[in-house]
Amino acid sequence: MAKNSSPAVGKRKHGIDWVALRFIAPALILYVLFIIVPTINSFYYSFTSWDGISPTIHWIGLRNYQEILSSSRFHNALKNTFILTLFVSVLENAIALALALLVDNVRWGKNFFRSFLYIPVLISGIVSGFIWKIMYNYNFGVINNMLMQIGLGNFRQDWLGNTHLTLISIGVVLIWKSAGYYMIIYLASLQSVSTDVLEAAEIDGAGPWQKFRRITLPLISGAFTINFTLSLINGLKVFDQINVMTDGGPGFNSETMVYLLYKVGFNEGRQGFGTAVGVVLLLIIVVLNSIQQKILRSREVQL
Repeated sequence: MAKNSSPAVGKRKHGIDWVALRFIAPALILYVLFIIVPTINSFYYSFTSWDGISPTIHWIGLRNYQEILSSSRFHNALKNTFILTLFVSVLENAIALALALLVDNVRWGKNFFRSFLYIPVLISGIVSGFIWKIMYNYNFGVINNMLMQIGLGNFRQDWLGNTHLTLISIGVVLIWKSAGYYMIIYLASLQSVSTDVLEAAEIDGAGPWQKFRRITLPLISGAFTINFTLSLINGLKVFDQINVMTDGGPGFNSETMVYLLYKVGFNEGRQGFGTAVGVVLLLIIVVLNSIQQKILRSREVQL
């Protein structure tokens, strides 16, 4: 009896698993409708002069992309995007790693500090922008008032109106909001590092810095790949805080590629050009992310 039934045990099904397909169908349909179809349409609209409202769509070929190459406004937005992304990616990962190391070495109240530092992540981008816009206010903002209270009133600034400080001020808000999220990822990776390896290194005479540099950092390199990938993408597509805090100003000093897309596409009625900017941004994200992934993954330690 067992002999006759044994071949059926190892049989593999061929064809479509209709039960599984029915389970994934709702999510798949939504993904296709709201992600795949709009992406394909975007490539088409980028070759038109559509205003976003008119039923008539005029095909203009590569003229939008030619304008992008010659547009000083686009070049300024591209520069602002890269500066803000580099500033945010480096600092928020450095701060997140430092916070993770501190929380990991706290003996009492570890859960409290982990939850407390994660709170800014739960605040929406719009709300965080409003909070910091009030804090940055020259006349009644908390930051300038604190500088007055401690006798450093000469260092008061119009943080969002000073063209040299605008991007940095926005970057601080992005770091404050996101560092707790990356901290959780670093913390999870730190807690997976074997204490036996660290104790063995300590017995061999390794100091704290040597243990961190030679053992901990290589073993958490996978977390670096994840966090730098996320921070790169989030930095390139930042919108909420800029919209609330500066509206791309003063002038065009804080206008990024995503905000340029929004302004020309929706405010100026140039949906075709705005979509072309979005396509260029998509290509930039794909290229930069591929390069970053290749560099970071080559440094990962396989456990």
